[in-house]
Amino acid sequence: MEANKDNANPTILNQSDLPSRRSDSGVKKRDDGGTGLFDSLVPAYTYLNDPFAQQASSSDTDDDSVEEIDEQEIYDLISTISDPEHPLSLGSLAVVSLPDIHIQPPSSPRSPISTVLVEITPTITHCSLATVIGLGVRVRLEQSLPPRFRVDVRIKQGTHSTDEAVNKQLGDKERVAAALENGTLMGVLKKMLSTCE
Repeated sequence: MEANKDNANPTILNQSDLPSRRSDSGVKKRDDGGTGLFDSLVPAYTYLNDPFAQQASSSDTDDDSVEEIDEQEIYDLISTISDPEHPLSLGSLAVVSLPDIHIQPPSSPRSPISTVLVEITPTITHCSLATVIGLGVRVRLEQSLPPRFRVDVRIKQGTHSTDEAVNKQLGDKERVAAALENGTLMGVLKKMLSTCE
């Protein structure tokens, strides 16, 4: 896509300055030989899966422990998404940043569902693709995280001229589902997510 004329020179962070657990030699291995979050995600989570089903096969784990997922791991998932207007990642443009990612515990003791809240900061206050960026972050997390997580992506308050309207769109399940049926939009999202590691 053509670079936005109003912000042709956004602030760009060096890749080496971004917080990450990734090592130079590739993906970090655990003691059991797995690489982490993606070990049990075949097939990837879809809306057809029941998030309340607690069926674990014996091949998933040797015990009943659940792998902890923290804010750094969420950041590593979304920081490499490419910006739809610039040939740079959302992390290097500071659209997503570690302090703006929060994992909220389940709202009741009976619920296993935690919420991942990601606040994005558009590079300019009138960014026309803020909703697309938010949708890309949401799709990436919903495809990557286990179903015990609910995803909430918002524009950080005061960083966009229409943050309330964009947040309403990103929080509306019906609008999100309709957007994901749009072939043109899905092409943009696929291109954005093609840079994810």
